[in-house]
Amino acid sequence: MNKKFIYIAYTGGTIGMKNSKNGYVPMSGYLQKQINNMPDFHQPEIPNFIINEYQPLIDSSNMSPIDWQIIANDISINYEKYDGFIVLHGTDTMSYTASALSFLLENLQKPVIITGSQIPLYEIRSDGRQNLLNSLLIAAHYPISEVTLFFNNKLYRGNRTTKANADGFNAFISPNFTQLIEIGIQVRYIFKPLITNIRKNFRTYHVTPQPIGIIIIYPGISAKIIHNFLLQPVKALILCSYGVGNAPQDKKFLNELKIAYQRDIIIINLTQCISGSVNMKGYATGNSLANVGVISGYDLTIEAALTKLHFLFSQNLSNNKIRKIMQKNIRGELTPKK
Repeated sequence: MNKKFIYIAYTGGTIGMKNSKNGYVPMSGYLQKQINNMPDFHQPEIPNFIINEYQPLIDSSNMSPIDWQIIANDISINYEKYDGFIVLHGTDTMSYTASALSFLLENLQKPVIITGSQIPLYEIRSDGRQNLLNSLLIAAHYPISEVTLFFNNKLYRGNRTTKANADGFNAFISPNFTQLIEIGIQVRYIFKPLITNIRKNFRTYHVTPQPIGIIIIYPGISAKIIHNFLLQPVKALILCSYGVGNAPQDKKFLNELKIAYQRDIIIINLTQCISGSVNMKGYATGNSLANVGVISGYDLTIEAALTKLHFLFSQNLSNNKIRKIMQKNIRGELTPKK
């Protein structure tokens, strides 16, 4: 049986960095040199792979929708040539890119795994070696045909993840959806998506930067804050509210949201809590938001909500259509209403 051939898009990130007097810095060709000198990457179980290093390498804190498009296009151009794809990426915005790619790449029949590390590959304690080796093994031998994120022995659905630990190996969590695969002594499927016999054509969408705002509700937030924020040319506002979607009952505060709705600004309600779902019918404080035109984001992560809005606004849809699709599950990003 022929070995699988995996395409690695090396966009940047800590995994390929080298130490300098100013801290870790990216260095062209350094990652490939390290991998070539590591016997584990050349074992029989490991698939064949090729590394395409992006020029310039990108610190993930500089990632933008333009970069999401570059990565999506790269996968699209090479889609027929390879059996799977790995994107090496910095951890700071890894969940944003994983979420964005899930919307931009439709009808995937091959795995796309985003991974990286907290410590550079050359360091003796690096988590990058195992993250990349396991990503290669999964892509070749346990493929799940969607955009996923692998970190610290767990494979997650990409658009369900969020970075939860700044300096630990367990950097990512999937608060509202179980991991797909867990690697221990055995490789164990925790949740395996159903395989359908219906084959649809793979498609890559386009995304352009959109003016989208995020506001976290806090005790004492004033209507003036909302008013001033919405003076910007925002198309949508992500409102991070309390609990199951609650916010202050201040009339001026609610009126600013109503005015925004009347200006056709989409306002989507997410919970500040790490896990759980918005239910604006649960309390009067949530219901009042619905009455001024705020829609529920259910259990979307901030990363999934933001990238989904970017994606939908880029498709020339009406705002009413976008409101409806934001409340529907299109890539496994939210739990459908019962």
